[in-house]
Amino acid sequence: MKKVYSVKDIDELHRGGGLESIPSDAVITPSARDRINELDANQVKRTGGSITGSTSINNGSLGGREIDQSVRASSSKADLERLFNSPAVHELKEQICDVGRRLWQRAYVDGNGGNLSIRLTEDVVLCTPTLVSKGFMKPEDLCLVDLEGNQLAGVKKRTSEILMHLSIMKAQPKARAVSHAHPPYATGFAVAGVQPPTCMIPEIEVFIGRVPIAPYETPGTPEMGLKVAELVDKHNTVLMENHGVVSWSNTIEDAYFKMEIVEAYCRTVLVTTQLGVKPKQFSPKHLKDLLEIKQKLGVPDPRIGLKECELCDNDEWRPGVTCEVPNQGAGSAAAADPEAETVVKAVTDEILNRLKG
Repeated sequence: MKKVYSVKDIDELHRGGGLESIPSDAVITPSARDRINELDANQVKRTGGSITGSTSINNGSLGGREIDQSVRASSSKADLERLFNSPAVHELKEQICDVGRRLWQRAYVDGNGGNLSIRLTEDVVLCTPTLVSKGFMKPEDLCLVDLEGNQLAGVKKRTSEILMHLSIMKAQPKARAVSHAHPPYATGFAVAGVQPPTCMIPEIEVFIGRVPIAPYETPGTPEMGLKVAELVDKHNTVLMENHGVVSWSNTIEDAYFKMEIVEAYCRTVLVTTQLGVKPKQFSPKHLKDLLEIKQKLGVPDPRIGLKECELCDNDEWRPGVTCEVPNQGAGSAAAADPEAETVVKAVTDEILNRLKG
C-alpha cells in the first residue's frame, strides 16, 4: 500500500533533512504539498535563487519538471514566452487539456462553457481560452495572464471568467489551481438556491465539507469574482447561484476531483429525496469523527472544534415535495360534495332530454 504523507510527516522529514526520501508514487495530502512548497520558498529566500528541488508548486507528483519562479508579469516579453513555452508549463497545459476533456465527457460543461487555471509564479497564471470547447482543447490554445487579467502570452484570447479565478487566488494563497464548470445536479442546487445538506455521505465531509452558495452576479464581471472570493477562505468548493460550481486546490487534478465529489453528492441527495422517505443522516458524533480525520489530513473546515450539538444542522434543508394519492375508500374524508352531485345530475338530465327531442 502506498504511504500517505501528512503535514506532520513532512515536518519530521524536513527536520531530519530527508525530503528527498519521499517515493515518487507517494500519496501526499494537499496540506502536505503546501508545506513542501513553503519549505521550498524559504529555501529560495535563504539562497537568493529559484526553486531547484523536485517539489514545484504545481506538479501533480514529486519528480516533475521545475517552473522558473523568477518570472513575473513585469518580466520581458522574451522571458514570458520562454516560461509559456517551457517543458514544465507544457506539462501543465496537457494536464489542463486532460481535465477539460473529462469535464466535457462527463457533461459537466457544454458548448464552450467552463474554465480552468493554474498559478505558475507569484503573479503569472495559465488559463483556458474563450470560445473553445473544453473537450477539444490543445496545449497551444492556452493563455498566460497576470493577476489583473491582462493577457501576457497565447494566440487565443483568454477566458472571460478568468477574473473570478484571479479573485480566488488573491483571497486564498493556497489556491494554486481553479476549476469552474456547470455539472447539472450541483448546478440545479445552485439555481434552486438550496445548500446541499450535511451528514449523509462521509467522502464529501472529509474532502469538501459544507458547500456554500455565492449570490448571483453577471459572469465575467469583477463583482462575480468578489462574491465567490468572500467564501474561499473557509471553503474549497462553492456553488454559484444561477450559474455553476467552482473549486480550488493546489493542483488542477485535485480541483477537478472536488468537482466530481460535489456533483456525485448532489445527484445522490436528489435521488434520495425521490424515494418518498425521510433521508437518513449519520449522527453529529460520527461527523465529529470525520472532522478529526480531516484535521489529521491537514484539510481546514470551519466546523472543526464545534460542539456535537452544533453539527449536522440542516434546518434550512428543503427535501422537496412528496405526492400522495388520497384514499377514496368508504368513509373517506374526501367524500363527494352533495351540491356538486346535484348539479351534475341536472346537467346530465337536460342533455338526455334534448337528445330525446
